[in-house]
Amino acid sequence: MKRDLLSFADLTRADVDRLFAVAARLKADRRSGKHHRELDQRSLALIFHKPSLRTRLSFEVAMTQLGGSSVFITEREIGMGSRESTSDVARVLSGYVDGIMIRTFAHDLAVDLARHASVPVINGLTDWLHPCQILADLFTLREHRVDLDRAIVAYIGDGNNVANSWIEAARLFGLEARIACPEGYDPDPELVAKVSRSGPGRVRIVRSPMEAAKGADVLYTDVWASMGQEAEREKRLPIFRTFQINRSLLREAKPRAFVMHCLPAHRGEEITEDVFEGPQSIVFPQAENRMHLQKAILFDLLAGRAKSRPARTASKARASKRSARTRRSR
Repeated sequence: MKRDLLSFADLTRADVDRLFAVAARLKADRRSGKHHRELDQRSLALIFHKPSLRTRLSFEVAMTQLGGSSVFITEREIGMGSRESTSDVARVLSGYVDGIMIRTFAHDLAVDLARHASVPVINGLTDWLHPCQILADLFTLREHRVDLDRAIVAYIGDGNNVANSWIEAARLFGLEARIACPEGYDPDPELVAKVSRSGPGRVRIVRSPMEAAKGADVLYTDVWASMGQEAEREKRLPIFRTFQINRSLLREAKPRAFVMHCLPAHRGEEITEDVFEGPQSIVFPQAENRMHLQKAILFDLLAGRAKSRPARTASKARASKRSARTRRSR
């Protein structure tokens, strides 16, 4: 039975721990020069309705390093929902590729694609959630010896898809997600309520960045106006001006707190240059780990499918070679 990764709801704690272990092993193997070919002859469709640097490159390189290949597809080429129905696109792609990654606006589109596809579908980003990003961030924090069941993560800024996925993380980990955002820019209230009822972690929505940062293990931020919100940028700037990670805010956190940003960054807006480039910043290790964690996701979702497909045995291959030599000698 195929599995999708659209949100943290598709994962158990055991699933995530396994992904972290696989990511750590694949990362270490890569650095030691060991190569993997588990996804040889496997293909991943990459559907992009939003521009990307990290999502596209990390998935493409991940597939290459596992011996597979990827196909980049834009909305102009598909016209999903207009030129061709989502269900038809899903069924056609399922006959061509072994998995689909989609980076889009409406989360329902990713859900609909997964519903009709017979191959795994991965959420590379929607306006509601960004699970691959936060999985990589959690993996990065574990690498830096942060206890994910005790950590306080202070997210400062817009209650967007990244904030929502941090809230989802509290469903599996005992961390405290403190979301500091201006009134009217809160994360999904239904998601907050659901995770607060069912998760081992805790979620707090506050209006003061100082309150969120006090004693935090991690300070995290994102741009104040995400893709699709560019028209709101001038309106948002004065509203979010005090929701900035700077030295004053960093002093409120624990002395060895880490600073994270999912990128791209607008230095001087949501984060100051000195903090972004400072010794407590792990922004670029965080960005690199997108690839390693996504390799683990692809390995987990696609390698089993590769094994389940019929393969030529060594004896069949030898028989085929003998037959070819016989034909040539006639």
